[in-house]
Amino acid sequence: MKVNYHTHTKRCGHASGEDREYVESAIEAGLEVLGFADHCPFVYPDGYVSGIRLTPAEVDGYFSSLEGLKKEYEKDIRIYIGFEAEYLPALIEKQKELLSGYPLDYMIQGQHFLGPDKEQVYVGHPFKEEAYLAEYARLSIEGIESGDYLYLAHPDLPHFLGDDKTYRKYMLPVCEALKKENKPAEINILGLADQRHYPVDRFWKLAKEVGVKAILGVDAHSPAQLLNREGIKQGEQWAEKYGIKLLEKMQELA
Repeated sequence: MKVNYHTHTKRCGHASGEDREYVESAIEAGLEVLGFADHCPFVYPDGYVSGIRLTPAEVDGYFSSLEGLKKEYEKDIRIYIGFEAEYLPALIEKQKELLSGYPLDYMIQGQHFLGPDKEQVYVGHPFKEEAYLAEYARLSIEGIESGDYLYLAHPDLPHFLGDDKTYRKYMLPVCEALKKENKPAEINILGLADQRHYPVDRFWKLAKEVGVKAILGVDAHSPAQLLNREGIKQGEQWAEKYGIKLLEKMQELA
């Protein structure tokens, strides 16, 4: 693994470590490319400020810090500055306005929540409601088709407790959209390393069936996670297990 585009910072409120420490860990790990993609802020109509992503006021500092490190370490590693965000149509335009004027390299799509309702429905919690899975799939597909995102992070995050037939009904079209738009799905190293409920076998069986490509994402919430060689090995083995082609890097950022 020579590239990682999924790196957070302490600004999101649930990660630790200084920006510089992430860069130095990436260099120690032998990475050639480090992409920062912290949880992107949304601008809520009622002024609500999320506690699990950057605040709008922190965007300026995010870019200034990472731009400085990008220049300082340019001989050692290539640094890209991006964000991870849900595709939430009601909030997208204000988000784009917030980010306009900044040197944004990319966005990755991470559908943690359903709807602009202040993070009330988190799909990573166990659920049985078919409607939640349907909405997750709808938003994922619309985001993929928008062309605004580099790839779909932890596509198998939904902790759906229902049967395989229902899962296939909604998640197969997600895989088909990824294939059609030539976007990879992320094999999430954090999920493997922490033994979370994802990656999910039944998702990757569908991905194999459709011919979806994958990319590894550390989803680093601490500098040490970039040094987790065992987790990276597990990710590579996961791709091999299902016969999924792993991309070494994103050509859009080559």
